[in-house]
This record gives sequence, C-alpha cells and structure tokens, in this order.
Amino acid sequence: MRELTRLVRYALPYWWQILCSVVLMAFVGALDAFKFVLIRPVFDRVLNPSTGSKDIELFVIPHFHHAVYLQQLVPSRFTNAWTMVAVALVGSTILKGIFDYTGTYLVNHAGFGMITDLRDELYDAIMRRSAAFFSKHSTGTLVSTIVNDVERVQYAMSTVLAEFLQQFFTFLWVAVVVVMLGRKLSWVLLLFVPVIIYSSRKIGTRVRSTTRQGQDKLAEIQNILHETITGNRIVKAFNTEKWEISRFRGAARRLFRANLRSVAATAISSPLMDIFGAAGIALLLNLGREQVKHGEMTPGIFVAFITAVFSLYNPVRKFAQFNNNFQQALGASSEIFRFMDVEDDVREKPHAKRLPPFSKTVQFDHVSFTYGSEGQDARVLHDINLEAHRGEIVAIVGSSGSGKSTLVHLIPRFFDATHGRLLIDGQDVRDVTLASLREQVGIVTQETVLFNDTVRNNIAYGQPHVALKDVEAAARGALAHDFIKALPSGYDEVIGERGVRLSGGERQRIAIARAILKNAPVLILDEATSALDSESEALVQSALHNLMSGRTVFVIAHRLSTVRRADRIVVIENGAIADIGSHEDLMTKLGTYRRLYELQFADFEQKMEPAQPS
Repeated sequence: MRELTRLVRYALPYWWQILCSVVLMAFVGALDAFKFVLIRPVFDRVLNPSTGSKDIELFVIPHFHHAVYLQQLVPSRFTNAWTMVAVALVGSTILKGIFDYTGTYLVNHAGFGMITDLRDELYDAIMRRSAAFFSKHSTGTLVSTIVNDVERVQYAMSTVLAEFLQQFFTFLWVAVVVVMLGRKLSWVLLLFVPVIIYSSRKIGTRVRSTTRQGQDKLAEIQNILHETITGNRIVKAFNTEKWEISRFRGAARRLFRANLRSVAATAISSPLMDIFGAAGIALLLNLGREQVKHGEMTPGIFVAFITAVFSLYNPVRKFAQFNNNFQQALGASSEIFRFMDVEDDVREKPHAKRLPPFSKTVQFDHVSFTYGSEGQDARVLHDINLEAHRGEIVAIVGSSGSGKSTLVHLIPRFFDATHGRLLIDGQDVRDVTLASLREQVGIVTQETVLFNDTVRNNIAYGQPHVALKDVEAAARGALAHDFIKALPSGYDEVIGERGVRLSGGERQRIAIARAILKNAPVLILDEATSALDSESEALVQSALHNLMSGRTVFVIAHRLSTVRRADRIVVIENGAIADIGSHEDLMTKLGTYRRLYELQFADFEQKMEPAQPS
C-alpha cells in the first residue's frame, strides 16, 4: 500500500485528464453494455415480426418498476423494429469509439506524464547522492532501475490503466444489465466472488515477488554489459572473450529461470478464471432453463441475460491479468523508492548558507574519516590537522592506500569527515550549500572523465553559455589549442565516449582547460600526470603550471617536478600526517618521504641530470 500511495501522489498533477478519462470510460462501458440490451428485442421482435414494432421494451429498472423503451432512444422517424435496433446499434458503436479513443489518449497522457515525473525525480535523487552511494551500487543496477523498473511501472500506469478503466466500467454496466435482466438469478454469481478475490490476492503476491527477482537478474546482465563494453580493450588484451561470454550466458540463464518463475505465477490466473467462469455459466444455464420453461423469462430475455453473463467473463479474466501487471509495477516501484529514500552520507542542511568567495585558508581540524562503520579496521584518516593558505601549493605524498585521495575528496564534500571539521575561511563546509562550495573547487584527476560530446562542450562543461573565445583562451592556457585546431572539426569535434579518440595527454589537457575555464580559487590535482609518458607529461606539467598560478592547490603527486614546486609537502602514513616540510627539510630526515623519494624519484632525477664533462 505504501508504494501504491506514493504512485498515486505522482498522478495528482494530472487529475483532470484522469477524471475526464474516467467519465469517458464510464460512457464506453455503458455503451458496451447497451448492445446486450438490444439482444432482447432482436429475439422477441425482429425475429418474430408478428409481435409488431410498438413499445419495444428494453429493460425495467428494478425497485422503480420503470420500463425503458427503444423508441425513447432513437429518432421518432424510425418506426420499424429492425431499423430502430440497427440505428441504436450503429449509433452506440460510433459514440463508443469516440469516447474510447479520447479516454485512452487522456489516461495515457496522465500515465506517461506521471512516469516522466517519477523518472526525473529518481534521476535527480541519484545524481545528488554522495560518492559513497556510487561506490556501494553498481552502474548496471542503477541503469536497470532508471530504465527497466520505471518502464515496468510506466506500462502499468499507462497502457494497462487505460484498458483497466475500460474493462472496469464495461464490467460494471454489464453487471447492471445482468441484474436487470436476470433479477434473482443473477445473484448466483456472487457465490464465486470470494473465491476469485482470494485467488487473485495469492497470485498477486507471488507475481510481485518473482517480478522483483527478474528485475534484479536483468540488472545483473546490464552490469556485465556495462563493464565489458566500456572495458572492451582490457577484455581483448587479456583474451577473455570466452570467459566474459560464459559469464554473460550464466547471467542470462539466471534471468531466464527468474522469468519462467514469473510466468508460472502469472499464467495460472487465466485458467483459474476459465474454470470459475465455466462453472458459473453452467449453473446459470441449468437454473435459467427452468425459468424459461415456467414462463418467468422470455427466450429473448434469457438469451440477452446469458450473453451478458458470458461477456462478464472477459473483464473478470482480464482483471486477473491487470492485477498481475499492477503487482509487477509495485514490485518494480519498491526498488525505485528504495533508491529515492536512501539516507545519504552527505546531506545539505535545510538552511545552509552560501559560501563567500574564498580568501584565506582551508583548514583540517582534527579530521578523521571511516568508511562504512566506526570500526578501527575501516578507519582511513586519523586526527588530521592541516592548514593551507590562499595561494599556497601543498603536495601530499604517501604510500598507496595511505588516504591521500580521501583527504582531498573531503574538501568538495564527496565524503564527510567522521570526526572533526573541515573549515574554509573559518566556516564548516557542512554549514554551507554544496553548490556554493563546489563552485570554488576545481579538480583534475588521473582518470580523466570526458563526455561523448564536442571539445568545446567538454571544456565548457557546466557553463554552456560561455563564449567560444573564453573556451579558446582556456585551451591555450592548457596548451591544448594547437592540437584542437588540428582536429577535423576543431572545437566542434566529437571526441567519443570518455574521449577515446584522443591520446592520454590530450585528454588530460582538455581536463586542465576545463579547470582553467571554471577558474575556481581552490584546486585539487589527484595524480594528474602519473599515467603519462615523458613527452605528454612535459606538456601537461606546463599546462598545470598555468592552472596552478594564483590558486590554493592540493596536489597528490608522484612526480619530482610537481613535488619540488610545492610550498609544503605533507607526508601521509597509515592515515595520519607523518611529517610536513619542504623537499630539502624532509630529505634531511630518515623518514617516509626520503624512503619514497629514493624508491620513486632517484632514478628519474639521475636520468634528468646533465652528463658531466670528462
């Protein structure tokens, strides 16, 4: 009921389309039931001309004993019984078609509209989640929820809902006809109602469970697809195509079995309704025969009655299918709302203030950070105290896994400190808006993220209205302008997914141009040159020098040139600050920095030293 209530709330903005479609579908049901009323005069008058064409009674309203005649529903110029029946039949069918088309269009408008709103809110919720959220949920699972689960709900709330309304009102009006024609005989049908409701509920519960399992298996397939398609070069390099194909087939087989379980749950409903329908009609035929024999019913009334009862079978059978569809939608919506309701680790306070332009310091005040739990084993950072002044370059070095990246990722609030505070100009970053904080932080990482778009749009990411001359100026500062102009379409060249059509150094310089254009006063360089060759590194280092000028920079570096350019070097060991100082100061100590330098930098420095004259 909780999921259903939330789905209904999304329908409220489209209340007038839904209301109009309900009214129109009510007319559709009434006109559909009307053709069964016409069966009586066909048998009693049209096929028995000796009875004449006057006072053709259609039905008597129960309790009021008021008779409704066919002459009241057709123009008076039609006097022949056959003509009146034909006009009534054709006219009601035309009206039914008009109402059916309009009602179906309106209910689908409402259904697709509410699902669009739901998909938008789901995507908005996912995009606003912290980095920890994306580390816990695979890309395939998230894509499956946004696409497949929403699609399942969309089908139920548009196509199925339109047909449900039509069948519901058809059932309602035909049931009225059955009661008016059969009177006491019609109440026999109530014997089957409890059994039908009970069986539908049991089947619906099973359908919801099996649908969720199927959606989870589909998410597994999408996750494999994402990994193998984006990582296709690694798959080929390691010659693992057969293994990946085997893995995919295994996931596909699990989806196959989950779908079969879902089909087994849904398929039983139709045969069950067939059995109930056949039993009810057999019982009515037996009882109705006696009433016709004793003159309590005319043959025309009985034929109209039993035909109407037959027609009730189709909506009842479809109701079981509709119930299955709605249960599948509820099963899918549970995953949608789970992602929308998840409690995020990084939350903006209700009345957070904008962060003023950066002017003084970035300070880590007794900062500790723990992944996942408070356990000692999960602690990444411990009691970090560090202050960086405006315009200062702070290099952070340490062994792999020591917590360097986690430390700098606390600045833009990708994560929140478990203990302590991170202050910018004396303000706790948790007290300011995320947008105003991240506006003032630029990031260039080792793994360059570019989009399947033009060079211009990648550089101007987040600033679509910026002038081309400003984009070109940023590209020149990143030493990227020349190679961009050499591309076939220049700044309008589409660079492929993740910039696959560019070299590593070119991708990195595009990312640096993007950071230059953003012009943030605080800059994070997360091992931005560690994956490049010497020639590319030289160009990127020059571009980084332009980018770092006049900014407060936190740089995670493995390269000698970047480390030596820093005002201070912070050594991180086992999640804590082991030492702080300049390169010269730290080299005089027998500490972690000197050990790392000798391991990583000594060979490089020796190669770069000019040869001594003999």
